[in-house]
Amino acid sequence: MRIISVKSWREDLGLLRPYTIASKGTTSDVSNIIVEIELENGFKGLGASSPTGPDKGETIERSEAVLQGSHLNWLVGKKIDSIQKISTDLRRRMFDTPASRAAVDIALFDAMSLNRNLPLVEMLGRHHHELPTSITIGIKPVEESIEEAHEYIGRGFKIIKLKTGASAEEDIEKILRLRERIDQSVIIRADANQGYDTAGYKRFIEGTRDLNVEFIEQPFNRDEIENMRGLEEHYKSRIAADESLQNEEDAELLATAPRACGIFNIKLMKCGGIFSAMKIASTARNSNIDLMWGCMDESRISIAAGLHAAFACPNTK
Repeated sequence: MRIISVKSWREDLGLLRPYTIASKGTTSDVSNIIVEIELENGFKGLGASSPTGPDKGETIERSEAVLQGSHLNWLVGKKIDSIQKISTDLRRRMFDTPASRAAVDIALFDAMSLNRNLPLVEMLGRHHHELPTSITIGIKPVEESIEEAHEYIGRGFKIIKLKTGASAEEDIEKILRLRERIDQSVIIRADANQGYDTAGYKRFIEGTRDLNVEFIEQPFNRDEIENMRGLEEHYKSRIAADESLQNEEDAELLATAPRACGIFNIKLMKCGGIFSAMKIASTARNSNIDLMWGCMDESRISIAAGLHAAFACPNTK
């Protein structure tokens, strides 16, 4: 079954609640670029791009330009069952725009699963039937964080992720006060967004040792992989690499013995979609690294794709 058309358009999306992180400031609204790939039989696969921002060189404007139909005409006439070859070519053509590449990649996999009349997770090889998920609270005053946490717990969430990184001492105090006000069964995760130095990270780990903090995402600058690798195992095993993990090459570097972290945070918008994500997941599994799956400010299209991939990996926790 061949591809007969590819088109894209922009969707502007509002957020239910603005959020603030250490490295980026406050976000209140977002835009996604939607990609549609149509097959000869009329099936239409959908993908979506949510660029990570100008600090990575890929803005929504660049994504919109890259995903114009004229730039994707090379896909027309390709057989959808040749997705491995198409994906390899796609990575070469759009390596520097991973979120845009992810939009095309997701639409390709969606079209192929529709054509095969199989859910994507079954096509990839299901390993899970259910997984826990977390909900994120941005950087804000303690009382507001506690109020928001209670709201989410009331909605059934059992894992709360706190954005941290502004100050290790303030973060420890916030988590201490939050833990005093919520049930011990609720798991807390932290995401420092590159906000700590080595001393600050160690203070945070020691200061939250008895507060049931599961792990901390990206405590250090994304380029400090060798610093991560040099930590004692009980420190680096708690690190979930996020900004340091952009693509398959980063995964190989992080996993090289001695490994630099205990967890990979895979995001389709960072790595370029399902094709690359599954390669990263394989690298992690071979090095006994667990997986979590995150997202940017995305539509349900790409979030659903990420869930299908997550359920297909045995090391997703």
